[in-house]
Amino acid sequence: MPPIDRAGRLSPLGFVLLAITSVGWGVNFPIMKHLLTEWPPLSSRGLCGIAGAAALALIALARRQKLSVPRPMWLRLLIVSMLTIGGWVAFMGLALLWLSASEAAVLGISIPVWVALLAWPILGERLSPLRAVALTVALAGIAVLIGGNGIEASVDKLPGVACALAGAVCVGLGTVLTKHFPLAMPPLSLAAWQIGLGCLPIAIVGLAVEQPQLAALSYVGWLSLLYMTLVQFCLCHVCWFAALERLSAATASIGTLLVPVIGVLAAAAMLREPLGLREIAALAFTLGGVAVALRA
Repeated sequence: MPPIDRAGRLSPLGFVLLAITSVGWGVNFPIMKHLLTEWPPLSSRGLCGIAGAAALALIALARRQKLSVPRPMWLRLLIVSMLTIGGWVAFMGLALLWLSASEAAVLGISIPVWVALLAWPILGERLSPLRAVALTVALAGIAVLIGGNGIEASVDKLPGVACALAGAVCVGLGTVLTKHFPLAMPPLSLAAWQIGLGCLPIAIVGLAVEQPQLAALSYVGWLSLLYMTLVQFCLCHVCWFAALERLSAATASIGTLLVPVIGVLAAAAMLREPLGLREIAALAFTLGGVAVALRA
């Protein structure tokens, strides 16, 4: 039975908004991968995030959401932002130096599994047998992804795998800490602050270390930057919070399982990345583990 909104009516608009979010985030994986051929990872991701945060702040003001942050909340906001946004932006950008876009998408979707695992010591939520099964199944998908191309190829990809998993664990830890120390702010204002605070140090480090050159960008590179700024960081967050207003949180979370599927398919279509039995098996295992974790 489809979820209903608070008034008891079906909410097809909620599903449309959720689909826009999932497609936007999924397509971003091959776009990020292509952009690395023209611009370095930290600079591109950090600068796009800052611009996207500014756009979100303007949208929040237009919707009359306050941007002010209560003084006692600053430290927890900074910590959570550095984990959920900064860790994800930095580590996933670096992971794509070694991994294909489809591999990064599969590893990135393991976030709910790490949330379930980290909630045990931090929130006191026991690791139930069902969650243990979810972790095992998801790890099986990761093992298929790592070991499918032979030992030599797998060793070469280990830095990318480590970075992708580090990014997923950072988001998982940030999510658990948010449950432990809630951030009481309007959603778009909170997203603007989190993206801005998380991406600012990444952009600073990128500009200092990578020294990106605007002349290196082709028109496709510029379009990729615009996509990451306006779609990934801005439009998708607006649609995500709008979907949450119309759908249950559980339904919206399960809907995000479309993200790696779209990422893998988009990478195959846009970058001609392989889409064989290994990729499909890894995707199926990881999605299965995440689906179980979300229901546990």
